[in-house]
Amino acid sequence: MSGAEPRRCGWPTGDALYLEYHDAEWGRPTTDADLLFEKICLEGFQSGLSWITILRKRENFRAAFADFDIERVARFGEPDVERLLGDAGIIRHRGKIEATINNAQRAIELIEAEGSLVDWIWSWAVTEPDRTDEGGIPATTPQSAALAKELKRRGWKFFGPTTAYAFMQSEGLTNDHEPDCFVHDACEAERVTFLANR
Repeated sequence: MSGAEPRRCGWPTGDALYLEYHDAEWGRPTTDADLLFEKICLEGFQSGLSWITILRKRENFRAAFADFDIERVARFGEPDVERLLGDAGIIRHRGKIEATINNAQRAIELIEAEGSLVDWIWSWAVTEPDRTDEGGIPATTPQSAALAKELKRRGWKFFGPTTAYAFMQSEGLTNDHEPDCFVHDACEAERVTFLANR
């Protein structure tokens, strides 16, 4: 029996946390609005940083932001902002912290208007992944630009087209696992089932 590693996408490093994220989370849908909100927020915090930095701080983020409970984060005020700015366990960027609180408030408005954050987000799913002319994965797509534009119109912050596309990948709105990656087919099956049940 071979002890060879399974074939994965090329982007995760040999870091065990990164590999676990790739294998068990990236590209897999969630039905939980708070977890979906967490994904959106962490993608915003990642802007300009490496994703492994965010993964290593994720438990700290969860503790600092009340497990990304949308209702609770929406009630955060200036004392919470100051508390978060003093928390060395997270990314201490005032704009990103304030955007997270703002986006929780906007998420509540979206839920009130549309009925479900999860269903509304999944209305942006793509049927076929976009590829560059060279066959690679793009940084943005027309769909991610449209999603970012719509959320901006609704008052969301720190969620541009590149962040939107990274979120779409992580949530499974597009399946950007390489075709020969050992989790590609499982993620696609989850995605198709999830879309069929919306």
